[in-house]
Amino acid sequence: MDTMTIREALHRASSFLREYGREERVGELLLEFYTGLEGPALHLEGDRPLSSEEQHSFMEAVRTHALTGKPYQHITGEAHFYGRHFTVTPDVLIPRQETEELMDLVRSCAGTGERIADIGTGSGVLAVTLALETEAEVSATDISPAALEIARQNSERLRAEVRFFEGSFLTPLEGEHVDILVSNPPYISWREKEELDTTVRDYDPELALFAEEDGLAAYAAMCRELKERLQKPRLAAFEIGHTQGEAVARLLGEALPGYRLHVHKDLNGKDRFVTACH
Repeated sequence: MDTMTIREALHRASSFLREYGREERVGELLLEFYTGLEGPALHLEGDRPLSSEEQHSFMEAVRTHALTGKPYQHITGEAHFYGRHFTVTPDVLIPRQETEELMDLVRSCAGTGERIADIGTGSGVLAVTLALETEAEVSATDISPAALEIARQNSERLRAEVRFFEGSFLTPLEGEHVDILVSNPPYISWREKEELDTTVRDYDPELALFAEEDGLAAYAAMCRELKERLQKPRLAAFEIGHTQGEAVARLLGEALPGYRLHVHKDLNGKDRFVTACH
């Protein structure tokens, strides 16, 4: 194989990905990973020849993604969230950009010494980032032991103080004081499965994607548990599917009567978060 420059490799990858209906941007993200050059630095070094190892690894990764739909995050073993690198595996949901907006929302409300609980933490991106970006004490729960192991690894590597608990929703935190509850639970209805992109449907864990009751089962379960808790959080913040705002707000309103309810839109103008604030 002839040696390619960074610019030539990007051009070839873009053409190949476009041919298979994949996002061309993935080529750039993969080349950043294999060269260690991020953002503008990659383009500034456009005339630099790739080493044989860089070139082989990059082209194989592009081919794998194009032909199978395997997410580039599973190929590299990492995902970006809020300016940091997180380890991800097929046992955890790959973090979405919209969830950074949920992070912004909760961060702006968190006070020093308050206790935040991230329910269904997955890879731990929210819990770890909140521990690093606020002065709050952070706990996280998940029903999946494999997901919790990844979350712990991310917490240790990024030196974030997070307490992790295995179990369903709020159950592991029974008797624990919680000021802010945050969750990005599974919210896709099973009937929508075939409509998903193969990069999501075939690779993200079903446990983190799908829920019964038209995608509302996780919210209903958490709201039942909230209703039963003697000590209520002052703020609950959920990420939602874009059609679920009214239904999730109703569930929260029943669980936390007297709270101010608000459905927030994401940067694309779609309903994406629901908050209940006291």
